[in-house]
Amino acid sequence: MNQNHFNLITILGPTATGKTQIGVQVAKVLTGEIISADSRQVYRGMDIGTGKDLAEYGAVPYHLVDLVQPGREFSVFDFKSLFHEVFKDILARRKMPILVGGSGLYLDSILRGYQFQKVPENGELRRELSTHTLSDLAERLKKVKPGLHNTTDLTDRRRLIRAVEIAEFSIAPMSRDEAAPILVPLVFGVRWDRDILRRRITDRLRARLNQGMIEEVKNLHQAGLSFDQLDSYGLEYRYVARYLKGELNRNDMFQKLDSAIRQFAKRQETWFRRMERNGVGIHWMDGDKEPAAAILRMIRERGEKP
Repeated sequence: MNQNHFNLITILGPTATGKTQIGVQVAKVLTGEIISADSRQVYRGMDIGTGKDLAEYGAVPYHLVDLVQPGREFSVFDFKSLFHEVFKDILARRKMPILVGGSGLYLDSILRGYQFQKVPENGELRRELSTHTLSDLAERLKKVKPGLHNTTDLTDRRRLIRAVEIAEFSIAPMSRDEAAPILVPLVFGVRWDRDILRRRITDRLRARLNQGMIEEVKNLHQAGLSFDQLDSYGLEYRYVARYLKGELNRNDMFQKLDSAIRQFAKRQETWFRRMERNGVGIHWMDGDKEPAAAILRMIRERGEKP
């Protein structure tokens, strides 16, 4: 394939940068279809807290959203396998696949061409690990993976046990995926001035609470998800669950959650910088300067025809 052509557009960035809206604008012009790269939007019923904003898509087709019920495990292995199916289907229909999201591990697994082994559950190991403290589990994982970057697993017991299970199954869980379709990605990132991004995060959080995010978490709990399970589905569900348990009042919940999301945005930025160091070329667009138009202009200037 001519190196000047591409068969995948990727639009990534930290939370609250407006990626979905930008992706939809680009898709409308290029007759594209959105593939979500969001590790939480795969769950049904988790709408407000994950920011699905399905109305934003309008008539633009989207994929890898609302796939499984909360409580069911969904891994990066599952995501990558489904991505390949959707990607090939979109190309076969002569449309443009547009990967949009902010989940660094999901994006990395596609753009750097790696796969994770499908690791079966180990009941004996899980029974052994159930007696360990969180700090003991974290130390065990770090011994197997001394270069660990994804520290999110270290804060949640269920995910930490699974991470140990995967790490001890194979100390080298990633390998080149020879059977994967050939990807020629054109990658764009969306960025905002730090102070503006903070305000966007705060404004969006306030809007989501007004839209019924607390009621959404309450409904999920009443439907059978424990507070411990909700804690593992991300910051919004973690802090609202603490509010529902009476551990935080509403104002403290808002302030602590707002601060935690800002810190999360910084970690996303760090992940994207590491992707760049590992060879992923990202064209950065300023969020306040019509990024969709800038993306389309760059495509035209390069003379690339999707």
